[in-house]
Amino acid sequence: MPPLSTSMPPCYLIALIKHETNTFSPVPTPLSAFGHGRGPYFGEAAKEAFRGSATPFAAYLDIAEREGATIVTPVAAESWPSSACSRKTFETLMDPLEEAVAAGCDAIFLDLHGAMVIEDCDDAEGEILRRLRAIAPRVPIAVTFDYHTNLSPETVALADVITGYKTYPHVDMYESGRLAGEILVDAIKGRIKPVMVHQWLPIVSAIMRHAPEDGPSGAIIDHARAMEKNGTVLAATLLPGFAHADTQHTGIAAVVITNGKRDPQAAHATAARVAGEMMSIALERRAEYVYHPSPLPEAVRRAKLFGDGHPDGPVLLIDHCDNCGSGGTQDVMAVVAEILRQQLDDVAIAPIRDPQAVQQMIAAGIGNNVTLSLGGKTDMPSIGLTGKPLAVSGRVQAITDGEIVFRGPMYTGLKSHLGPTAVLDTGRAQIVVTSLHHEPFDLLIFRHCGIEPTKKRYIMLKSRIHYRAGFKPIASHIVECHGEGVTNADLSVYSYTKLKRPIYPLDPL
Repeated sequence: MPPLSTSMPPCYLIALIKHETNTFSPVPTPLSAFGHGRGPYFGEAAKEAFRGSATPFAAYLDIAEREGATIVTPVAAESWPSSACSRKTFETLMDPLEEAVAAGCDAIFLDLHGAMVIEDCDDAEGEILRRLRAIAPRVPIAVTFDYHTNLSPETVALADVITGYKTYPHVDMYESGRLAGEILVDAIKGRIKPVMVHQWLPIVSAIMRHAPEDGPSGAIIDHARAMEKNGTVLAATLLPGFAHADTQHTGIAAVVITNGKRDPQAAHATAARVAGEMMSIALERRAEYVYHPSPLPEAVRRAKLFGDGHPDGPVLLIDHCDNCGSGGTQDVMAVVAEILRQQLDDVAIAPIRDPQAVQQMIAAGIGNNVTLSLGGKTDMPSIGLTGKPLAVSGRVQAITDGEIVFRGPMYTGLKSHLGPTAVLDTGRAQIVVTSLHHEPFDLLIFRHCGIEPTKKRYIMLKSRIHYRAGFKPIASHIVECHGEGVTNADLSVYSYTKLKRPIYPLDPL
């Protein structure tokens, strides 16, 4: 990686193509999904949409501006998780990226997910890198990946620098991008020579056991941080994988980068040692990556007892089997039905995605009563579930356009779209109903429509772990509710056909 000439400013290309694909999800992924409901950003619009946000893309922008580089941002496209996108959609995102690389640049900084599947390709990130390398084989490339990456060997071979998030909820996205960007810039300037090692384990881990405070990931990440802090490595990344993508690359991985400028062989050995230490922890503690749920009625009863005790803060009920942040339909009503059946009182629920119900409430108008056949509009044939609407009646409490700007600590500063949104007040529960998918990791999901979550006795969230970013600080108790849906943490409900076997816990290991 030769140093750049100093006679003119370097040209840095920064791009984002991000999708976490749940291959069991029935939720479609049209082009409009990239942009969280409003379509992808291209050119200068991409730069302006992400500037100042808590994302790798923004970190890359800050580095490029500091370096006095000419900045090219051909595309920024991120969708909430759903089914595989079409080849046509993928090519629409790739065309401007390939054109920009062909026009010439000195470095490429990519903000990717790592678990994106196209209808005819299980490794979209590998294809992105392969195609860029075909155009510009010697241009250095840095990539920042999501925590839930299923990493292929081809991807590692084609990148110069790979980093990933170390937090879940992902509140260090900017820092991860900055780390990748700084390593690449140092390499371009000849200060270092990155040596990268990748190790992979055949473990398909339940995402409900991924948070650093919940299982082996915490010990692995602590070790990675220590190795970075003491200078043993430039970067050490754990990628626990995404269990809901049925691919040959699904599993747990580690990527470690060392400086091989003085002694490449020794640097490779050090990287391999650290990666091995990280993977040894995962292998030894693999049983902790298996999720063991309790029955739904029992969980709701436990939550009710907590609430009856007049807690200092709301009791959270987490509907994790139907989380759009992992590809859920967000309209499964099993947990809501159990909450209403057990007559929990003073409950805020968010969000149920049902554009038809929203339109009924808009037609009825604020302050008027309405009876809805809520949710249950989507069948899930991959796991044998049929949509089951829930009949509910109440008063239309609020109607909004669903336009929000996250306040953090996750995705701080980014604009997002719920679509037309309405609140149904049943007397016991206030239910936020949206037109588009959205995970509730920010208190704004309630506050934008007039509900103050800190004042509620119970809050039900269609989330898995990301809710902890905004809601854990206000919670008195947290109860995980095992309902139904295509983000079920019980991996036995899925019919995997592409995983490398044997793989734990589906097979002995």
